[in-house]
Amino acid sequence: MAKANLKTTQNENDVRAFLDAVEDDKRREDCLTVLNWMQKITGKEAKMWGTSIVGFDEYHYKYESGREGDMFKVGFSPRKQNLTLYIMPGFGRYEELMQQLGKYKTGKSCLYIKKLEDVDVEILQQLIEESYTYMTEKYG
Repeated sequence: MAKANLKTTQNENDVRAFLDAVEDDKRREDCLTVLNWMQKITGKEAKMWGTSIVGFDEYHYKYESGREGDMFKVGFSPRKQNLTLYIMPGFGRYEELMQQLGKYKTGKSCLYIKKLEDVDVEILQQLIEESYTYMTEKYG
């Protein structure tokens, strides 16, 4: 069985020191808000994944090809252009929430937001919670 050789693995780096080092004041403030939400929603401690992602909880995946690995169930990263939230199931199952969210862009599992004021924060919290619940039900 091929274990994925990923750069994005959980490590013991200090989450708070990482977030305190975010240069943009607004981005840092938004990250601390999201950190608090995700801690409350998951009931888990934040962990660093790789050098720039804050993740919560974890699951083990295995593809039919035999490739397998571990990943966080929900997380975020203070990227230079956007605050990136990782919604691991993707967005197809959350169409109604996405229509109400506000101003954002998406990738496969990435939700890109310039600042929290651009979105409905209650809808965003619901999206995080539903995503986390789905991942927990699917992977334990």
